[in-house]
Amino acid sequence: MVITSAVTDPEEQTQSLHSTFASRYVRDPIPRFKMPEKCIPKDAAYQIINDELMLDGTPRLNLASFVTTWMEPECDKLIMASLNKNYVDMDEYPVTTELQNRCVNMIAHLYHAPIGDDEAAVGVGTVGSSEAIMLAGLAFKRKWQAKRKAEGKPYDKPNIVTGANVQVCWEKFARYFEVELKEVKLTEGYYVMDPVKAVEMVDENTICVAAILGSTLTGEFEDVKLLNELLTKKNKETGWNTPIHVDAASGGFIAPFLYPCLEWDFRLPLVKSINVSGHKYGLVYPGVGWVVWRSKDDLPEELVFHINYLGSDQPTFTLNFSKGSSQIIAQYYQFIRLGTEGYKNIMENCRENARILREGIERTGRFNIISKDVGVPLVAFSLKDSSQHTVFEVSDHLRKFGWIVPAYTMPPDAQHIAVLRVVIREDFSRGLAERLVSDIVKVVDLVDTLPSPLSTKKAHVVAVANNETSEKAKKSALETQKEIALYWKRLVDGKRVGAC
Repeated sequence: MVITSAVTDPEEQTQSLHSTFASRYVRDPIPRFKMPEKCIPKDAAYQIINDELMLDGTPRLNLASFVTTWMEPECDKLIMASLNKNYVDMDEYPVTTELQNRCVNMIAHLYHAPIGDDEAAVGVGTVGSSEAIMLAGLAFKRKWQAKRKAEGKPYDKPNIVTGANVQVCWEKFARYFEVELKEVKLTEGYYVMDPVKAVEMVDENTICVAAILGSTLTGEFEDVKLLNELLTKKNKETGWNTPIHVDAASGGFIAPFLYPCLEWDFRLPLVKSINVSGHKYGLVYPGVGWVVWRSKDDLPEELVFHINYLGSDQPTFTLNFSKGSSQIIAQYYQFIRLGTEGYKNIMENCRENARILREGIERTGRFNIISKDVGVPLVAFSLKDSSQHTVFEVSDHLRKFGWIVPAYTMPPDAQHIAVLRVVIREDFSRGLAERLVSDIVKVVDLVDTLPSPLSTKKAHVVAVANNETSEKAKKSALETQKEIALYWKRLVDGKRVGAC
């Protein structure tokens, strides 16, 4: 049978032929639970999947994600050429292994690790900061356990002190590896871990204090230097020697270039390990992350496995085994392609576009800016008046313009605050920033004309209040805002945001 088409453009004609061809094989429901009994032509399989993927959001307009969505074509070629390389085959792919080691050394020097110019750094590439945090946490746990055993003390109740703003991977580590997570609660207007409260929570069972360089919620850097000073003082008083881990998943490739004088890394004596996401502001596609240690003494040898069945003795310290090489190669490409100058230029541009977006949102007069000027280039903002409409409605209507802008509530004890967040990446231009502000204005004007989804809830509150005394019935604006935010929080059922 000959398939004819009225389409004259060759590319469109090919697409039309593929679609017609694929339609012959999708008369039955698309398989979702069982593998099909019969095979189909490769063109049909491609078209079926490609058609479904068209319903996905546009990655560049996904302003919820910190993850890189664009790389140069030359790097794309390197990635495609190395997709079939299994990184763990170090003896078969020694150059790829060498590139990973170079990346580790570059990152360690960037973070002022106390190593010589010719001395190898201690670190490893991972599939993201989640794995990196698991590895760093395990190292802290084993060192603490060994110390407690040597002292003849109990070692069955380890804990980690963090802020309530940590990414969900910290909760995973605590649950998977049986470590108590002691969280410093947030307060309105202060959405990062308070170093004073964190040190107060440290006890003899604390394996480390985790500080965040670039909060997922607001992009703010926590005060690692103050934490180091306070913890040093407590260590001298108690003899516990509690260390610090810095989760620099988002800020690890920002602070060295935008805020080089900020002391948060290995310049502080108690910082023993740092993780960073290469697929965020390291400017590589997902997923690649890194974890580096201050010295060999901070990584227990018992956690490093040695194998020889791939051709030679190979040390390995990862949670998984096989993984692709392409992202590691891409990271090395970015390091030598951009250098310090290139990374600095890109981060400055991101910061400038964040400023433009922030000022545009402020000019609307409808929002409070929650994020800070110093930190990850993002804009977090809340509605000044949430009595009729919420940020969740704004987020939902922005999707109709193609924008993916997350709305969420803050962790305890600031859960009554609901915000929107826009992450500024390398491919988010000034033009897109101006267009987003324009669309936000359209959305706010639109929701003002719509009936309030909270009217039923408010009517119930008023009915209850009328049955109480007038003194109890009076509610401040803040109390009303808290009540509405908690109502929406129940609807989203504690949804967590962020990506590693």
